[in-house]
Amino acid sequence: MFFGLCSGRHFGAARTLLLALLAVLLCDPWAVLSVGFWLSFGAVGVLLYVGTPRVGAVPAWRDWRGHLAQWGTTQWAVTVGSLPLLLLLFQQFSLVSPLANAVAIPLVSFVITPLALLFAVLPWPPLIGLDHAVLSLLMACLESLAEWPLWQQPAPSLGATLLALLGVLCLLLPRGFPARWVGAFLMLPALTVPAPRPAAGEFWLDVLDVGHGLAVLVRTQTHSLLYDTGPRYHADADAGRRVVVPFLRASGVTRLDTLLVSHRDNDHSGGTASVMAALPVVRTLSSMQELGGDRCRAGETWAWDGVRFRVLHPLPDAYERTQASNHLSCVLRVESAGGRSALLVADIEASDEAALLARAPAALRSDVLVAPHHGSRSSSTPAFVSAVAAREVVFSAAYRDRFGHPAPEVLARYAEARHWRSDRDGAIHFCVSDALTVSAYRQTHRHYWNTP
Repeated sequence: MFFGLCSGRHFGAARTLLLALLAVLLCDPWAVLSVGFWLSFGAVGVLLYVGTPRVGAVPAWRDWRGHLAQWGTTQWAVTVGSLPLLLLLFQQFSLVSPLANAVAIPLVSFVITPLALLFAVLPWPPLIGLDHAVLSLLMACLESLAEWPLWQQPAPSLGATLLALLGVLCLLLPRGFPARWVGAFLMLPALTVPAPRPAAGEFWLDVLDVGHGLAVLVRTQTHSLLYDTGPRYHADADAGRRVVVPFLRASGVTRLDTLLVSHRDNDHSGGTASVMAALPVVRTLSSMQELGGDRCRAGETWAWDGVRFRVLHPLPDAYERTQASNHLSCVLRVESAGGRSALLVADIEASDEAALLARAPAALRSDVLVAPHHGSRSSSTPAFVSAVAAREVVFSAAYRDRFGHPAPEVLARYAEARHWRSDRDGAIHFCVSDALTVSAYRQTHRHYWNTP
């Protein structure tokens, strides 16, 4: 647009946007992987789409009604136009974003930015003090609006998203265009289609890619259980906020019937606070006294929708005998109505495996095993591996794991099973019913830089 103005030529709205797109991609070809890229160009495209028919019809400065109508049209266009992308990428959108924009845009455009530029030319301290005061007031207002409700829902399918984008184009056609209302119906699938759930008697198990740590979501027809919450990366970030909660939201999980935190090690419990703050938890089960809720105790069983759950470890008196967190890891077995099962064992070590073999060797046999302690040498004894006899083994480990997980000799012990690794395969999804099907995120969403 700048070069067009300098040259005196009018390139047209569409061509101007495409030239800007070309310039961005020439500088950064991988910009297409950024969420901001799609939202920015999408918003500008929508504004050009609704503004182009009105070129040459800009209201006079005294026509405040015209300016107000034009502002309302712009807000409506950006709100509706960004809706499909926000649902696809974030599974939520703010119900008060037009109000936030109504406050923020005029203040930033006509007060905050001019005062900052004026201070750059005339460095008089009261100017920047006033600018800071206005900005602080704006941020306080926006933080208050951020507490207002959000529309949250499962991620729509790609087909529903494309249909919603077509609906946006219909809704934003110029006034008087026939049948614009059809656009609202085209957007309904993206707004109303529920998330898929397992059938009665089967369960879905997702081992999430949280780096060095563990987070597993188990879903039945009407219930959800989260086993561990991944690590806390640093003071301001953890896997609960960055990985687990977005996955739950995208999957349509609005509450957790059980949050099971196997033990207190950071790589298993670091995201717990973020998860509990993000959605309601009906029951908490753990080996951590400080977390509250119920303690894991071997022998506890329950059933959801024909799927059976059984806690195998630790024994009730283990809490008095040891304080070592790994030895208190909650071991959970999940079995479908068809008899196929999965075993979640957290960070149990060789002595714990021996105790399980002595107490209930038959209960260990499972089709899916999330390998003990991420594939550490301290676990996965040959006797344990033989007793479980898993067909599918998952190693939840970080890329170039500093602990060397999974250890080569441990991988060799599971030679009879198929290996899945979160550092290589991303999130792994199991559908467990009468049959067993598996898919890995980086196989179904392969990029050219992912080696086969």
